[in-house]
Amino acid sequence: MISVLLLGLLLPGLAQASDSPGQLMDLTQHWVGYAAIAVFVVAYTLVIFEEQLHMRKSKPVLLAAAVIWVMVAIVYRHHGDSHLVESAIRHNFLEFTELFFFLLVAMTYINAMLERGVFEALRAWLVLKGFSYRALFWLTGALSFVISPVADNLTTALIMCAVILVVGEGKPSFVSIACINVVVAANAGGAFSPFGDITTLMVWQKGVIEFFEFFALFVPSLVNFLVPALIMQFALPSGKPPAGDHEDVSMKHGALVIVGLFLLTIVTAVSFHNFLHIPPVFGMMAGLAYLKLYGYSLRRRSLSWHSGSENPPGSHDDPFNFDVFEKIAKAEWDTLFFFYGVILAVGGLGFIGYLSLASGFSYGELGPTTSNILVGFLSAIVDNIPVMFAVLTMNPEMSHNQWLLVTLTAGVGGSMLSIGSAAGVALMGQARGQYTFFGHLKWTPVIALGYGASIWVHLLVNA
Repeated sequence: MISVLLLGLLLPGLAQASDSPGQLMDLTQHWVGYAAIAVFVVAYTLVIFEEQLHMRKSKPVLLAAAVIWVMVAIVYRHHGDSHLVESAIRHNFLEFTELFFFLLVAMTYINAMLERGVFEALRAWLVLKGFSYRALFWLTGALSFVISPVADNLTTALIMCAVILVVGEGKPSFVSIACINVVVAANAGGAFSPFGDITTLMVWQKGVIEFFEFFALFVPSLVNFLVPALIMQFALPSGKPPAGDHEDVSMKHGALVIVGLFLLTIVTAVSFHNFLHIPPVFGMMAGLAYLKLYGYSLRRRSLSWHSGSENPPGSHDDPFNFDVFEKIAKAEWDTLFFFYGVILAVGGLGFIGYLSLASGFSYGELGPTTSNILVGFLSAIVDNIPVMFAVLTMNPEMSHNQWLLVTLTAGVGGSMLSIGSAAGVALMGQARGQYTFFGHLKWTPVIALGYGASIWVHLLVNA
């Protein structure tokens, strides 16, 4: 940061931009533009190697966002116009704020359902049924595809991976293929729902695609999941997992009520947006009020349950013990701060002029179909969130069908590499040594076949 300020002192001798005050300056050929690209690349390289460096991914992008905007502000201040920078930062911060509170409510509900044992009960049921390896492969994949549109692809993948690790103990070949299948299925399921992935949520909140229009991507997403699964199943081991003493798990009091409140929250957010033209985040915040009021009801019952008892309120044996603020505190704060860094950093690059430059080349020279297909390949290498935010910021002129295409490719393209999606990265840590980068890479051609098939089906069905 100090070096940036020192460069700012030398700005009169280094500046090349000569736009008049009140106008956006093209800084793509300016030293600030080159420095901003370098800062972003370094920060994102650190994000990619998060597992190896043991450094949270939010840290480098938070700093990168600050450095990029400080450099831009120095240039504009030198040219006598700081108002444009302030307005641009406020605009990008508003983009993040809507996403932040939307995700915070969703994460709170997911944490509440985890604490009430909803997903643990599902895991126990699958384990106790004694399915064969092939049946478990298809069940975990199908459930990932069905649950991820509501619970998001990351949470879904983690739940299914827990099942796979229990039933696949001693069978690393099964664990590897089943985890790959879960990553592909969770990403595919998340692609046809505004709640299934951060990228689809961004597209919906931006108003580019309406809520029910996402379901036009159901068939292409299903194809994306089925094509590689049909091929991978032939590499599964035969037989079934050995029977073990797996205890049955019961859900805690109020678990199904909280599931119902979460569905009601989704309905509220959709209704607010569709019928009242209110941003979906306001519906989600209303849904948080539902959970808080129900938490108050549980708290009252907890006090009644403990009256006359030696156990203090809040003890572990209390079936009504529920604190909504604990669920908020357990949100994925590193992920939320990562989104802040990405949105502000990419917004800074856009303000400099790089996104307009990229849009003119990709969507102008290559055309929307080729560009949108390349978005999927890019999201397999770089996280799909900055890629989709860049596309939304560029806002290229293209048909509604093309917007659906880029939503699809950004959502499922990350499945081609284990590092291409949050689900893949999380499972590499959860199933360490069994689900690996190179184990996934071996099946990349098959997954790419499903990627191509889903695009072909989309262009055929949604023309």
